[in-house]
Amino acid sequence: MNLHHVRRGGGSPLLLVHGLGAGLRSWDPIIDALAAHREVIAVDLPGFGQSAPLPGEVSIAALADSVAQFIGEQGLDGVATAGQSLGGRIVLELARRGVGGDTVALDPGGFWSERELAVFSYTLRPSIVLVRAVRGVLPALLGNRVSRTALLAQFSAHPWSLTQQTVLPDLLGLADAAATDATMDALTKGPTQQGAPPGTVPGRVTIGWGRRDLVTVPRQAHRAVAAFPDATLHWFPRCGHFPQWDAPHAAVELILTGTH
Repeated sequence: MNLHHVRRGGGSPLLLVHGLGAGLRSWDPIIDALAAHREVIAVDLPGFGQSAPLPGEVSIAALADSVAQFIGEQGLDGVATAGQSLGGRIVLELARRGVGGDTVALDPGGFWSERELAVFSYTLRPSIVLVRAVRGVLPALLGNRVSRTALLAQFSAHPWSLTQQTVLPDLLGLADAAATDATMDALTKGPTQQGAPPGTVPGRVTIGWGRRDLVTVPRQAHRAVAAFPDATLHWFPRCGHFPQWDAPHAAVELILTGTH
């Protein structure tokens, strides 16, 4: 299938894979800074942004298949990849399969315990319902410091300091994307992320994690590194689930230094 994508900048290619939300627009806070140094290719996963949904069952494996197919079709064999949340899990899955090159995964899903997975599901699903219920007034709510803080407390370590421009695309995407519900089912009802034995990934692996992440909580970072023992773990202090929101300069630096 064809994935909608954009290309910006010049230099060695870097593929960006987003999480639940706005599709490739989730990278808006940092894409220009990355494109100042690299040729950035940002994709809309199936059912997000402007990409059509998968024709069959939605699973993490199927989403990873779609990105692997895109890499092959675009002649991007060995491309460096970076992903956040769902996208972080997908780029790790690609690395596990030997697809791509250097990998940077920001707050990836798939490393939760059963209890943590239940909390993830029972808290994020109501958040999606709420965002849909207030969709028509989201710009106004996000323009107010108090209501913005209330809406984004699960996702950001300091939501009051964020701008409406930064967060509105992701919340609208969470409400509107055709694949939001099916992808949530894939995350919460499918298998956890498999790891890769030492020496089997195609390039360097860097895992970045927000110290104050309330979606994929910080103790999951240690499980991720145990599953990918070749990985280097980087902590973002005073950062929640979206490093591109809470720590954009640090996120850019990590992605650039973690990939060639």
